[in-house]
This record gives sequence, structure tokens and C-alpha cells, in this order.
Amino acid sequence: MAIETLEELFVEEIRDLYDAEKQLVKALPKMAKAASSDELKTAFQDHLEQTKGQVQRLEQVFELMDEKAKGKPCKAMKGLIEEGNEVAAEEALEQITDLALIGAAQKVEHYEISGYGTARTLAEEIGNTEAAQLLEETLKEEEETDKKLTEIAKSLYEEARSMSEETEEEEEEEDVEA
Repeated sequence: MAIETLEELFVEEIRDLYDAEKQLVKALPKMAKAASSDELKTAFQDHLEQTKGQVQRLEQVFELMDEKAKGKPCKAMKGLIEEGNEVAAEEALEQITDLALIGAAQKVEHYEISGYGTARTLAEEIGNTEAAQLLEETLKEEEETDKKLTEIAKSLYEEARSMSEETEEEEEEEDVEA
């Protein structure tokens, strides 16, 4: 199907976001399980609940457009989630794994921020202010999640740095003893 109007483009964007959010609803529990930090686990669990609300908001947008709530496969999100799964499977210090999970999650957040910003602008351009407001609400949530992940990462950097220094000191002591 050729996309010939801004309305059609808008619906395609919403379908992409809808599928992306549905994929995240399945992925976030796995990310929470892979996290070691209680704060990070909680952040993933909280974002899961928020994501469920975002799915409902997208369903409202579909209603506003007189469209059936239906996703189209979001290959980008599929790839980002696969990267996150790879990170979770790596063998590393707990703090390092958590930092890698945060990096994967922030890639997801940045993708969503981009997608919701585009969709909101399209909604404004077609004059659908109600849809634009719903999308703006989600956009703000995604930006807040990104900031929260950055804050968690900062505290984990400190822990990881301390662990690395301890490991280096232990290795130096072993070298001296040998």
C-alpha cells in the first residue's frame, strides 16, 4: 500500500510504535530478571507498568483515527531487544552487566523518544490535538525513564570502578606473592 497522505503516514508510525511497545511488554520482565541491582530491577518493573499504559494510550490514538489497533512488525525494536538479550547473557561482574543492560535500555528509550516525537508532530500537522497530547504524554514518560536510567548508571559506575580497583589490587598482590 502506498502512503499518500500525512494521515496514512501517521497511522503507519502509530502501528510501528504499537508493535514496539508490545515487544517491550514481553522483554522488560526478562531485563528485570537479568538485572542485579535492586534499583535497576525496580526501574524495569516500573517501566513495564508504564509501557502497558502507553499501549492503552496508543489504542486510544487508533480510536481517534477510526483505525483498528494493529501493529506492524517493528524490526528496529526487535533488533534492540535482541541486543539487550545478548548483553544479559554475557558473563561479567554484576555491575558491568547492569551497566550494559542500561545501555541497551537507553537505546530503546532513544528509539521511542524519536518515534513518539515524530508521531506527535504528525498528529499536530494533521490537526489531531487529542492524539498529539496523548503522544506528548508518552514522550515525556520516555524522556523521564531515560533520565532515571542515567541516574542509576551513575551510581553503578562508582560501584564498578571500586570493584575493578579491588580486583586490580588483588591481582597485584598475587603477582608480588608469586
